[in-house]
Amino acid sequence: MNTLNAPASTRKVLYTAKVHTTGGRDGGASRSNDGRLDIRHSIPGSKNPGTNPEQLFAAGWSACFEGAIGIAARKAKVALPEDMAIDAEVDLTLTDGGYELQARLNVSLPGLERSVAQALVDEAENTCPYSKAIRGNVDVQINLV
Repeated sequence: MNTLNAPASTRKVLYTAKVHTTGGRDGGASRSNDGRLDIRHSIPGSKNPGTNPEQLFAAGWSACFEGAIGIAARKAKVALPEDMAIDAEVDLTLTDGGYELQARLNVSLPGLERSVAQALVDEAENTCPYSKAIRGNVDVQINLV
């Protein structure tokens, strides 16, 4: 069954993030209901304090993707290197149709055979909820570096 089309009543909710945002990109703020996230927003490239949605998406996606690699590695009985890392890049672009995103994940799995590392990355791409959410909507490149 395709879970993306599954009725909400058949989905088991594991976690719900709750964040209250005011003021938008330029000088706004976001705070989670549990207080663990409390940030200011600023427009990309400005000197004002704060972060922007593109940085937040890059952090969330790369953390989720690393977790998906971990799940794939456990299933394959592969030990991941301690210095595994992901560098995420999310571009805000402007086209004739308006604003869009494009993104890259540069995955480093030092010490693993390239074929093993690539298999883990491929599996993670198929299981990571962020990757699933943007598939077909965002131009994505996932590079094994």
